[in-house]
Amino acid sequence: MDTDAFVGTLDREGGLLASAAAEAGVDAEVPTCPQWRVRDLLRHTGMVHRWATAFVAEGYTEYHPDGGLPDLDGADLVAWFRDGHRSLVDALSAAPPDVECWHFLPAPSPLAFWARRQAHETTVHRLDAEAARGGVAGEIAPDFAADGIDELLRGFHARRKSRVRSEEPRVLRVRATDTDSAVWTVRLSQEPPAAERDDTGDADCELAGPAGQLYRALWNRGPFPRVTGDMSLAGLWREKSAITWS
Repeated sequence: MDTDAFVGTLDREGGLLASAAAEAGVDAEVPTCPQWRVRDLLRHTGMVHRWATAFVAEGYTEYHPDGGLPDLDGADLVAWFRDGHRSLVDALSAAPPDVECWHFLPAPSPLAFWARRQAHETTVHRLDAEAARGGVAGEIAPDFAADGIDELLRGFHARRKSRVRSEEPRVLRVRATDTDSAVWTVRLSQEPPAAERDDTGDADCELAGPAGQLYRALWNRGPFPRVTGDMSLAGLWREKSAITWS
Protein backbone atom coordinates (compact mmCIF):
# COMPACT_ATOMS: atom_id res chain seq x y z
CA MET A 1 0.00 0.00 0.00
CA ASP A 2 1.21 3.52 -0.72
CA THR A 3 0.96 6.58 1.50
CA ASP A 4 -2.19 7.91 -0.17
CA ALA A 5 -3.93 4.60 0.43
CA PHE A 6 -3.00 4.68 4.11
CA VAL A 7 -4.26 8.24 4.45
CA GLY A 8 -7.52 7.25 2.78
CA THR A 9 -7.89 4.35 5.19
CA LEU A 10 -7.12 6.61 8.16
CA ASP A 11 -9.77 9.05 6.95
CA ARG A 12 -12.42 6.35 6.70
CA GLU A 13 -11.50 4.52 9.91
CA GLY A 14 -11.56 7.67 12.02
CA GLY A 15 -15.05 8.46 10.81
CA LEU A 16 -16.20 4.95 11.64
CA LEU A 17 -14.61 5.16 15.09
CA ALA A 18 -16.33 8.47 15.87
CA SER A 19 -19.72 7.23 14.68
CA ALA A 20 -19.50 4.00 16.67
CA ALA A 21 -18.39 5.90 19.78
CA ALA A 22 -21.23 8.38 19.47
CA GLU A 23 -23.73 5.54 19.09
CA ALA A 24 -22.31 3.66 22.09
CA GLY A 25 -22.15 6.74 24.32
CA VAL A 26 -19.13 7.85 26.32
CA ASP A 27 -20.17 5.84 29.40
CA ALA A 28 -20.21 2.51 27.53
CA GLU A 29 -17.66 -0.08 28.57
CA VAL A 30 -15.09 -1.18 25.97
CA PRO A 31 -15.00 -5.00 26.12
CA THR A 32 -11.72 -5.20 24.18
CA CYS A 33 -10.03 -2.82 26.64
CA PRO A 34 -11.58 -3.85 29.98
CA GLN A 35 -10.24 -0.88 31.93
CA TRP A 36 -11.71 1.66 29.50
CA ARG A 37 -15.00 3.31 28.76
CA VAL A 38 -15.65 5.04 25.45
CA ARG A 39 -14.53 8.41 26.84
CA ASP A 40 -11.10 6.88 27.58
CA LEU A 41 -10.92 5.51 24.05
CA LEU A 42 -11.73 8.89 22.50
CA ARG A 43 -9.35 10.79 24.75
CA HIS A 44 -6.48 8.39 24.06
CA THR A 45 -6.92 8.14 20.30
CA GLY A 46 -7.57 11.86 19.92
CA MET A 47 -4.39 12.58 21.89
CA VAL A 48 -2.38 10.21 19.69
CA HIS A 49 -3.76 11.86 16.54
CA ARG A 50 -2.68 15.30 17.75
CA TRP A 51 0.72 13.93 18.82
CA ALA A 52 1.31 12.45 15.36
CA THR A 53 0.09 15.62 13.65
CA ALA A 54 2.68 17.68 15.50
CA PHE A 55 5.58 15.65 14.10
CA VAL A 56 4.38 15.93 10.52
CA ALA A 57 3.13 19.52 10.61
CA GLU A 58 5.84 21.00 12.85
CA GLY A 59 8.73 18.86 11.64
CA TYR A 60 10.02 17.76 15.04
CA THR A 61 13.15 15.72 14.36
CA GLU A 62 13.42 14.39 17.92
CA TYR A 63 10.89 12.81 20.25
CA HIS A 64 8.28 15.30 21.39
CA PRO A 65 5.87 14.53 24.25
CA ASP A 66 2.14 14.33 23.72
CA GLY A 67 -0.18 17.08 24.87
CA GLY A 68 -2.02 15.05 27.49
CA LEU A 69 -5.66 14.07 27.72
CA PRO A 70 -8.46 16.63 27.47
CA ASP A 71 -10.94 17.46 30.23
CA LEU A 72 -13.90 16.98 27.90
CA ASP A 73 -16.85 14.63 27.85
CA GLY A 74 -20.02 13.78 25.97
CA ALA A 75 -20.71 15.42 22.64
CA ASP A 76 -17.86 17.91 23.16
CA LEU A 77 -15.40 15.00 23.42
CA VAL A 78 -16.71 13.39 20.24
CA ALA A 79 -16.35 16.73 18.42
CA TRP A 80 -12.82 17.16 19.80
CA PHE A 81 -11.92 13.72 18.51
CA ARG A 82 -13.33 14.48 15.06
CA ASP A 83 -11.39 17.76 14.88
CA GLY A 84 -8.08 16.10 15.78
CA HIS A 85 -8.64 13.28 13.33
CA ARG A 86 -9.40 15.76 10.54
CA SER A 87 -6.26 17.76 11.36
CA LEU A 88 -4.14 14.59 11.13
CA VAL A 89 -5.62 13.57 7.77
CA ASP A 90 -5.11 17.11 6.44
CA ALA A 91 -1.51 17.28 7.72
CA LEU A 92 -0.58 13.97 6.10
CA SER A 93 -2.30 14.94 2.86
CA ALA A 94 -0.53 18.31 2.68
CA ALA A 95 2.95 17.20 3.78
CA PRO A 96 5.69 17.02 1.13
CA PRO A 97 6.90 13.47 0.42
CA ASP A 98 10.36 14.33 1.76
CA VAL A 99 9.21 15.84 5.06
CA GLU A 100 11.76 15.17 7.80
CA CYS A 101 10.51 14.30 11.27
CA TRP A 102 10.96 11.81 14.10
CA HIS A 103 9.51 8.32 13.74
CA PHE A 104 10.06 5.10 15.65
CA LEU A 105 9.84 2.14 13.25
CA PRO A 106 11.74 1.50 10.00
CA ALA A 107 9.91 2.98 7.00
CA PRO A 108 10.61 4.24 3.48
CA SER A 109 10.13 7.80 4.77
CA PRO A 110 8.79 9.61 7.84
CA LEU A 111 5.60 10.44 5.95
CA ALA A 112 5.09 6.82 4.97
CA PHE A 113 5.63 5.79 8.60
CA TRP A 114 3.10 8.17 10.10
CA ALA A 115 0.43 7.47 7.47
CA ARG A 116 0.78 3.73 7.98
CA ARG A 117 1.05 3.85 11.77
CA GLN A 118 -1.95 6.10 12.26
CA ALA A 119 -4.07 4.11 9.81
CA HIS A 120 -3.49 1.01 11.92
CA GLU A 121 -3.73 2.85 15.24
CA THR A 122 -7.13 4.16 14.23
CA THR A 123 -8.36 0.86 12.82
CA VAL A 124 -7.53 -1.03 16.01
CA HIS A 125 -9.38 1.55 18.08
CA ARG A 126 -12.28 1.54 15.62
CA LEU A 127 -12.62 -2.13 16.57
CA ASP A 128 -12.75 -1.05 20.22
CA ALA A 129 -15.49 1.52 19.53
CA GLU A 130 -17.53 -1.05 17.62
CA ALA A 131 -17.13 -3.55 20.46
CA ALA A 132 -18.51 -0.93 22.85
CA ARG A 133 -21.42 -0.18 20.54
CA GLY A 134 -22.24 -3.83 19.88
CA GLY A 135 -23.81 -5.18 16.73
CA VAL A 136 -22.02 -6.03 13.50
CA ALA A 137 -18.36 -5.02 13.33
CA GLY A 138 -16.91 -3.53 10.16
CA GLU A 139 -14.61 -5.48 7.89
CA ILE A 140 -10.87 -5.01 7.43
CA ALA A 141 -9.53 -5.30 3.88
CA PRO A 142 -7.23 -8.35 3.56
CA ASP A 143 -4.27 -6.44 2.09
CA PHE A 144 -4.47 -3.77 4.78
CA ALA A 145 -4.84 -6.41 7.50
CA ALA A 146 -1.78 -8.26 6.20
CA ASP A 147 0.19 -5.02 6.28
CA GLY A 148 -0.86 -4.46 9.89
CA ILE A 149 0.22 -7.95 10.86
CA ASP A 150 3.58 -7.25 9.23
CA GLU A 151 3.95 -3.97 11.13
CA LEU A 152 3.12 -5.70 14.40
CA LEU A 153 5.39 -8.72 13.94
CA ARG A 154 8.37 -7.16 12.15
CA GLY A 155 8.07 -3.66 13.58
CA PHE A 156 6.70 -3.45 17.11
CA HIS A 157 7.83 -6.85 18.33
CA ALA A 158 11.31 -6.53 16.85
CA ARG A 159 11.97 -3.83 19.45
CA ARG A 160 13.71 -4.50 22.75
CA LYS A 161 10.56 -3.70 24.70
CA SER A 162 8.63 -6.69 23.32
CA ARG A 163 7.71 -9.04 26.16
CA VAL A 164 7.00 -12.04 23.91
CA ARG A 165 9.93 -14.17 25.06
CA SER A 166 10.50 -17.90 25.53
CA GLU A 167 13.01 -19.65 27.77
CA GLU A 168 13.47 -22.30 25.08
CA PRO A 169 13.66 -21.51 21.34
CA ARG A 170 10.25 -21.94 19.74
CA VAL A 171 8.81 -21.16 16.31
CA LEU A 172 5.41 -19.56 15.75
CA ARG A 173 3.93 -19.36 12.27
CA VAL A 174 1.24 -16.87 11.25
CA ARG A 175 -0.59 -17.62 8.01
CA ALA A 176 -3.25 -15.45 6.34
CA THR A 177 -5.30 -17.81 4.20
CA ASP A 178 -6.89 -15.20 1.93
CA THR A 179 -3.84 -13.11 0.98
CA ASP A 180 -0.96 -14.13 -1.28
CA SER A 181 2.44 -14.51 0.41
CA ALA A 182 1.07 -13.41 3.79
CA VAL A 183 2.94 -15.95 5.94
CA TRP A 184 5.33 -15.13 8.77
CA THR A 185 7.77 -17.27 10.71
CA VAL A 186 8.36 -15.86 14.20
CA ARG A 187 11.34 -17.25 16.11
CA LEU A 188 10.88 -16.92 19.85
CA SER A 189 13.71 -16.97 22.36
CA GLN A 190 14.95 -14.98 25.33
CA GLU A 191 15.57 -12.12 22.88
CA PRO A 192 12.91 -10.07 21.05
CA PRO A 193 10.95 -12.11 18.48
CA ALA A 194 12.62 -12.40 15.08
CA ALA A 195 9.96 -12.47 12.37
CA GLU A 196 10.45 -13.06 8.67
CA ARG A 197 7.87 -13.12 5.93
CA ASP A 198 8.26 -16.74 4.86
CA ASP A 199 7.15 -20.26 5.77
CA THR A 200 10.54 -21.90 5.95
CA GLY A 201 11.04 -24.88 8.25
CA ASP A 202 8.85 -26.49 10.88
CA ALA A 203 6.79 -24.53 13.39
CA ASP A 204 5.75 -25.46 16.92
CA CYS A 205 2.44 -23.64 16.53
CA GLU A 206 0.54 -22.09 13.62
CA LEU A 207 -2.06 -19.35 13.80
CA ALA A 208 -4.07 -19.31 10.58
CA GLY A 209 -7.17 -17.77 9.09
CA PRO A 210 -8.39 -14.79 7.04
CA ALA A 211 -6.11 -11.77 7.37
CA GLY A 212 -8.79 -9.59 8.95
CA GLN A 213 -9.48 -12.14 11.68
CA LEU A 214 -5.76 -12.66 12.34
CA TYR A 215 -5.28 -8.90 12.56
CA ARG A 216 -7.96 -8.67 15.25
CA ALA A 217 -6.55 -11.66 17.11
CA LEU A 218 -2.90 -10.56 17.06
CA TRP A 219 -3.93 -7.14 18.36
CA ASN A 220 -5.90 -8.99 21.06
CA ARG A 221 -9.26 -7.83 19.73
CA GLY A 222 -10.68 -11.26 18.98
CA PRO A 223 -10.06 -15.01 19.08
CA PHE A 224 -7.53 -16.76 16.89
CA PRO A 225 -9.36 -18.24 13.89
CA ARG A 226 -7.42 -21.50 13.98
CA VAL A 227 -4.56 -22.77 16.15
CA THR A 228 -2.62 -25.94 15.42
CA GLY A 229 0.31 -27.35 17.35
CA ASP A 230 1.41 -26.13 20.76
CA MET A 231 -1.48 -24.08 22.17
CA SER A 232 0.78 -22.60 24.84
CA LEU A 233 2.38 -20.32 22.23
CA ALA A 234 -1.02 -18.83 21.42
CA GLY A 235 -1.43 -18.33 25.16
CA LEU A 236 2.00 -16.70 25.38
CA TRP A 237 0.98 -14.25 22.69
CA ARG A 238 -2.26 -13.42 24.51
CA GLU A 239 -0.45 -12.88 27.80
CA LYS A 240 2.63 -10.93 26.66
CA SER A 241 2.02 -9.18 23.34
CA ALA A 242 0.04 -6.09 24.35
CA ILE A 243 1.41 -2.83 22.94
CA THR A 244 1.06 -0.05 25.51
CA TRP A 245 1.39 3.72 25.21
CA SER A 246 3.96 4.22 27.95
